[in-house]
Amino acid sequence: MPSNPTELTLTVKGMDCAGCARTVETGVARLDGVELCELSFATERLRVRGAVERETVVQRVRELGYEVAEPDSAPAAPSPAAAPAPGFLGFMWARAETRLALIGALLVMPGLILHELLGLDAPWAAGLAVLAMAITAWPIARSAWRSLVISRELTINALMTIAAVGAVVIGAYVEAGMVMVLFALGEALEGYTADRARQSIRSLMEVVPQTALRLHPSCCSSGCEERVPVGELRVGDIIVVRPGERIPMDGTVHAGESAVNQAPITGESSLVEKEPGAEIFAGSINGEGSLEVEITRLAADTTISRMIRLVEEAQERRAPVQRIVDRFSRWYTPAVVALAAMVAVLPPLFGQPFWNPSPEEFGWLYRGLALLVVACPCALVISTPASLVSALSAAARTGVLFKGGASLEALSKVRAVAFDKTGTLTAGRPAVVAVRAAACAGFGYEQIGHCDSCDEVLALANAVERRSEHPLAHAIVSASAGRGLDARYPTAEGVTALTGRGVAGVVAGREVLIGSHRHFDAAIPHDQRHCAAAAQDAASGYTPVFVSAGGAYLGTITVADTVRATSREAVSRLKALGLRAVVMLTGDQQATAERIAAEVGVTEVRAELLPAQKVAAVEALERQYGPVAMVGDGINDTPALAAATVGIAIGAAHGGASQAMETADVTLMSDDLRRLPFAFGLSRAAMGTVAVNIALSIGIKLVFLALVLAGTGTMWMAVLADVGTSLLVTLNGMRLLAYREREP
Repeated sequence: MPSNPTELTLTVKGMDCAGCARTVETGVARLDGVELCELSFATERLRVRGAVERETVVQRVRELGYEVAEPDSAPAAPSPAAAPAPGFLGFMWARAETRLALIGALLVMPGLILHELLGLDAPWAAGLAVLAMAITAWPIARSAWRSLVISRELTINALMTIAAVGAVVIGAYVEAGMVMVLFALGEALEGYTADRARQSIRSLMEVVPQTALRLHPSCCSSGCEERVPVGELRVGDIIVVRPGERIPMDGTVHAGESAVNQAPITGESSLVEKEPGAEIFAGSINGEGSLEVEITRLAADTTISRMIRLVEEAQERRAPVQRIVDRFSRWYTPAVVALAAMVAVLPPLFGQPFWNPSPEEFGWLYRGLALLVVACPCALVISTPASLVSALSAAARTGVLFKGGASLEALSKVRAVAFDKTGTLTAGRPAVVAVRAAACAGFGYEQIGHCDSCDEVLALANAVERRSEHPLAHAIVSASAGRGLDARYPTAEGVTALTGRGVAGVVAGREVLIGSHRHFDAAIPHDQRHCAAAAQDAASGYTPVFVSAGGAYLGTITVADTVRATSREAVSRLKALGLRAVVMLTGDQQATAERIAAEVGVTEVRAELLPAQKVAAVEALERQYGPVAMVGDGINDTPALAAATVGIAIGAAHGGASQAMETADVTLMSDDLRRLPFAFGLSRAAMGTVAVNIALSIGIKLVFLALVLAGTGTMWMAVLADVGTSLLVTLNGMRLLAYREREP
């Protein structure tokens, strides 16, 4: 046995329900040296920490009747696309235990038809039913015994075994067979639906190609291309992505231009234009152009690989409501056995019949056995994980990553949302919003493209700013390129930065100056109406820059951090969801904050805040409104994200907050803020579905409990109801896989 604690991650196969996972978890936890043991039914992943050998853990899992598929952690690289999941009958025939259940179903069918439906007494049919019970009960009884001996706990399998054996003792042969067959089929059905839910996440990885066309580093002709497995690619390699192909690796565009469909990663519905220098993600679909992509991450570290790992880890984190259900089910089963014993024994002490007085009348032993069947907690145990796993999967496929069921549950309770401004509600990059030219006939903001004189001002400024790295220069250059003005003049000569005043250069023989309003007030005469308008711009949070050529004022270029196209719609939808407050927190000046707030429609603005003051603001909002979500870019907003009930980071797939996938409670993979109301709606739908499932599980149990105690409910009807309820809550939970946000 190792002297130092180790961590093991194993994949456990053969589990049909959450109760199976709990049995394995309890059995492994009893091994000497185990400090922590957690098994997720959703992902089949067993995590063990402690001074224990891997072989010892594997042996214990097999002693409990389950198999260990492979050691280890999440796959290092995308695995080949799996074969399509088999249908239910194919799933049943794949394992010995479930094959026995299918055979048992055939054997019990004559007894069901002749005895239960037609009321005929056929001894041969009863014999077949007992045989069906025996072959179907063998793996179930063996599992119950192992759990009792190894884990020291009574399981659902024990309840069914006791009920079936008791039914044979009292002569209810057909019912004994039907109880076991229906229970086995129900367990298999749970396992099948859970496997389908797992496939919904694995299918994300199946979109990634397993090979790539690599350019040989010594040349760049098409003859130097070679097809290689993605696992052989290294950072810095250049790969070729042809039109219509899926992109196999994360990287940046080295050469070529194309429109790319990033929906598998970010959930964006529209194509995204890519040009040299643009970031690109594995799993995206290339458009009509050919691209050369320089790899920036290994196969194991691509954005989609990290998504898969994070979603699987999220499925393993249990929500508070799920923990409550798990704790409840631990003492529930022993309590049911005790109650059934009391039902069978106490009434006969007061003169009531112990055995069945007649075929039409049930004695109290039969009712006690039926109670064991009615009380089977399968539906209750599966009701919560079925819903949460489906919701987490649906979110991931839409570009929203929840850190776990706890985050999903917490978001459903949020009553106020706080937004950072820069990089969240706004694009975080200055952009030219208007140009005002002195030669323009009219006055006021002349939108780019509506005035030849405005185009001239922009083109001259572009020639000077082309080599600058200043954010305002980037805005001017980008706007000029968007208007097709970038080639009107060559790059300025003799470009000089004028400290505190601006930048100057010679364009087409004229000295062009781009400077601040203050410098022009002191040195360059300009239109007083433009002067007043620029002052108003500055007061409203815009940045005006003045342009002159040959000492003569030409006009003003107004630059601002622009609001994201989706911000206003997202805020409107959040209000429609009934949130009590939608607040903007920013370190920017009050005037700028109020202008942005008016554009997006938030209900409250708190400006000029330092990071510590943002934390205090979040705490104040929690005291005022209750649970609060903080939405930020995941970098400078980290303290506020941590202080909020739910921290939400945006744009993790775009490089602005790559570490946010590991730190935030919820991550929006794209910059589309409309994913936020989707996340809120999904979290509420998920918790609503959990509540409905729990109510159905308990409500149907209570109905059949009353029928059994009244002597009108049979064992096979009870187990059929349990199987039906398990199927109902599972399918109800899986509806969340297709969740779509309702239009406001």
